[in-house]
Amino acid sequence: MTYPPPIFHETDEAVLAARTAAAPFALICVSADGRPLAVHAPVLLEGRRLRFHLSERNPVARAITEGATVLAVITGPHTYISPDWYGQEGQVGTWNYLSAQLEGPARILGPDEAAGLLDDLSDRFERDLLPKPMWTRDKMPEGRFDSLLKMIVAYEVTVERFEGVTKLGQNKRPEARAAVADALAALGETEVSRLMRDS
Repeated sequence: MTYPPPIFHETDEAVLAARTAAAPFALICVSADGRPLAVHAPVLLEGRRLRFHLSERNPVARAITEGATVLAVITGPHTYISPDWYGQEGQVGTWNYLSAQLEGPARILGPDEAAGLLDDLSDRFERDLLPKPMWTRDKMPEGRFDSLLKMIVAYEVTVERFEGVTKLGQNKRPEARAAVADALAALGETEVSRLMRDS
C-alpha cells in the first residue's frame, strides 16, 4: 500500500521549497542509539541547502555531529474537518493540511559560516517586523555575540529528499469540497478554505 496516497503526495520541489519558506520553523528529527530525537528550529532553505543551528548541549546536535541523517518536517496551514460539512452520509472527521519533509546528511558550519547563518536568520525574521528598525548584532555589547556563538552548532543539510502532503479534500466531490470551504470560511479559517478553493 502506497503512503501517502498518490492523490495527496506532494513531490514538486518548488512547491515544497515555497512551503518551507512560508513556515520556516521545522521539527528537526534524528535517530540516535536506537531512539528518535526531535527539536524545533528556525530554518533557511536556499536551493537544496537547509541551514539551522542548535544548542551544542542538545542531544539532537550531538547526534547530527556524529553523522545522523537529518529529517526536517515543516507543517503548513492545517485544520480539522467535521464530517457534518460534506453534506453527505457516511463521512468521518479528518484533518486537511500541508506539510513538507526535507531529508539529507548534514555538515557542521565553521564559525564564520555560523555567524553568517545567524545574521541571515535575523535579517529574514526582522524584515517581517518592519517598519520596526531592524535588529542586528551590532547592537550587542562587544564580545557578547562571539561568546554566544561558541554555545551553538550550526549545520547545513544537503537535501536529498523533498516530499510532502497536500491534503485538501481532493478525494471528495467538488460540491462537498465547496461546502467544507464555505464552513471553514464562516468560522474564520480562511487559509485552508482558500487553499481548498484554489486546488
